[in-house]
Amino acid sequence: MISAPNLLHETNIRLGYQYIAGLDEAGRGALAGPVCVGAVILPNDSPLLRHTLSGVRDSKQLTPRQRSQTLPLIQKTAYAWGIGFATADEIDNLGIVAATRLAANRALETLPFLPDFLLTDFRLELPELDIAQAALVRGDQCSLSIASASILAKTARDQWMLDLDLEYPQYGFARHKGYGTLAHRKKIIEMGFSAVHRKTFQIKIKE
Repeated sequence: MISAPNLLHETNIRLGYQYIAGLDEAGRGALAGPVCVGAVILPNDSPLLRHTLSGVRDSKQLTPRQRSQTLPLIQKTAYAWGIGFATADEIDNLGIVAATRLAANRALETLPFLPDFLLTDFRLELPELDIAQAALVRGDQCSLSIASASILAKTARDQWMLDLDLEYPQYGFARHKGYGTLAHRKKIIEMGFSAVHRKTFQIKIKE
């Protein structure tokens, strides 16, 4: 059984830093739509906080309904939270790593104040920022701040893809959210790229 994420990393870091932001992304491997990064600064660990956010997990472990239920709890409980996007065009022009960092910077820019430490999920390092940080392997499964950020990013990006489905219903974005399902890849081969597809990503038909 996978244990619930906690604030152990954040508690240890607070010995030297006050505001610790967890960051995580959604949509990095999709074939269409943006990449999204969430940033969350939680209060100090307490029994009340653990109770309020007891349902928070890595967003991939939750159903859409569970994510929608925990999202307002995170937003109400957090000191601060933010969301940033990088578009498919920016991903094509910059590459997915740089575009994800761009989305992360945009998420941080929406915060009312800058954190003094960043806890990021693995592969989301931000070396261009003069802010102390650490990247955690499976951070969204062990850190409550990162898990909270993953829910913000996932729900925001899913809503973006639902909106895109209204513009491009032929691709089925509402079902697969732009990821490379077989049905989606076949649609790309059949109809070509839309304006919101990542044209530099390789499309494979065979499973």
